[in-house]
Amino acid sequence: MSTPRRALLSVSDKSGIQEFGRALVERGFQLLSTGGTARTLREAGLPVTEVSEITGHPEIMDGRVKTLHPAIHGPLLARRDHPADLDALAHHGYRPIDLVAVNLYPFRETIRKGGVSVSEAMEQVDIGGPTMIRAAAKNHANVLVVVDPADYGRVLEGLDEPGGEGLPLRRELAAKVFRHISSYDEAVAGYLEKEESPGDDAALARRLPANLSLTLARKEQLRYGENPDQAAGFYEAAGQGGHGIGGLVQHHGKALSYNNLLDLDGAILSLSPFALSPRPAVCIIKHTTPSGLAVGDTVAEAYGKALACDPVSAFGSVIATNREVDATAAQEISELFVECLVAPSFSTEAMEILTRKKNVRLLSFPGGEESGETDAAFPASLGSAATEAFAALPEEDPVGRSAAHFLAGHNRAPGELVPRGIYGGVLVQTPPAPPFFGVEDPGLKIVSERVPTTEEREEMAFAWAAVYGVKSNAIVLAGGGATLGIGAGQMSRVDSSRLAVQKATDAGLDLTGCVLASDAFFPFRDGVDAAAEAGARAIIQPGGSVRDEGVIAAADEHGIAMILTGRRLFRH
Repeated sequence: MSTPRRALLSVSDKSGIQEFGRALVERGFQLLSTGGTARTLREAGLPVTEVSEITGHPEIMDGRVKTLHPAIHGPLLARRDHPADLDALAHHGYRPIDLVAVNLYPFRETIRKGGVSVSEAMEQVDIGGPTMIRAAAKNHANVLVVVDPADYGRVLEGLDEPGGEGLPLRRELAAKVFRHISSYDEAVAGYLEKEESPGDDAALARRLPANLSLTLARKEQLRYGENPDQAAGFYEAAGQGGHGIGGLVQHHGKALSYNNLLDLDGAILSLSPFALSPRPAVCIIKHTTPSGLAVGDTVAEAYGKALACDPVSAFGSVIATNREVDATAAQEISELFVECLVAPSFSTEAMEILTRKKNVRLLSFPGGEESGETDAAFPASLGSAATEAFAALPEEDPVGRSAAHFLAGHNRAPGELVPRGIYGGVLVQTPPAPPFFGVEDPGLKIVSERVPTTEEREEMAFAWAAVYGVKSNAIVLAGGGATLGIGAGQMSRVDSSRLAVQKATDAGLDLTGCVLASDAFFPFRDGVDAAAEAGARAIIQPGGSVRDEGVIAAADEHGIAMILTGRRLFRH
């Protein structure tokens, strides 16, 4: 009788491990395991041999030392085509280990919670796990090694197919091990740098580490990039897949393109200030910037108001909403050619209507109706007011809470750094915090002689939230909870103002009594004069120009109420 092959399973993430273990036993493997993984496998009725039985030594120091033993690493490193290696195993009574499934202690997840001491964090630094998978990867010609539960199925397929577990698969999985370890070590090093930096360097190191390594895993190879002659792919942070855009669930339509993904990012960014909005909000995105944005009592009403801002540019757009798309909204949206529609969820009737168009891409936020996940920590860096507003969302609406968490977390990946490539290097910055619509900003300052009315204050709050996603120089004219005219990406702020007015005029919208939001200060009074001429009665802008005094004087001359936010929302 042939000696059964042996598989060593020791995982922190136990998803799928019982099924994987059962499949290995069915294929003739003997299971070796440790601690919690062994208990999990036994709960599934699977026969397991404890590693301590192999080593002849119990786990010590609360499990700190359990697999660091020649009885484990000899069988992992023994080369099957080297008789001396096999003789050494036989001499010591060891047998080869043929497969290793290990993933590491949850270090990133632990420190992400915040408020964790260094000693607590260090307890989540894995030693035995990296050592085992590194040994197995080094000897991948003889040992299959898997660190990602998503690869269990591929490993089983390889075992079943003649030659399927050959070198191509083994090398791919081994490469994944070294990427995995590198990313893990970088997370630990980055954490220690932040914690140990002295004095003023500590604050800087907590935001911008002295050394930054980006380990990315390709999620998808795209058909082409911005243009057909450019190759392109979609990459995610290794080991952290499913965060942000990569976590969107596609229900219908063809594969997403490079430009679709860029526009979806612009849509989520533009909608993020409305994450905590008490009202449905809809934004229509073209070339990563809003062509229309509105709130309403229903998704259909918000969509109609957003579309009215610029119905021409909306053709071939990406649309995002912060509430479920119902049948009424679906019917109206289906009358327009739309590239992508993303929402927390879709009603059954809405799906039936929207899927009549085979090419429209329908996507929902992750953790919505399928899982109702709402317990993830709201980003503390967004401020106490936003955190309180999130906590006040109704518990009986898990989809709404999940959507709010997803939208508010735009660009707030682990480490909270946003990279951007330039010729010969990478720029990195911390992400901006959205100005949440419906959450009062205590930093606002009324500087005009005329105090804005309550209605104007609400419209200014909407316009300030709406300008967040518009490319600079950005000007938004708003009224009735909707954008009326948007000027984006111009070299001159006055040109952006003129463009916003022209867009409103072309759409037949009345600007009398509208409010204006600017993403940066007015360098001269001409922007205020142009706003007054268009019919604006209130302006909200950051301030900070050396000519603020003249700009405020211009507002007073026109009877315009003006609020300074003290914060720029530039989006270059």
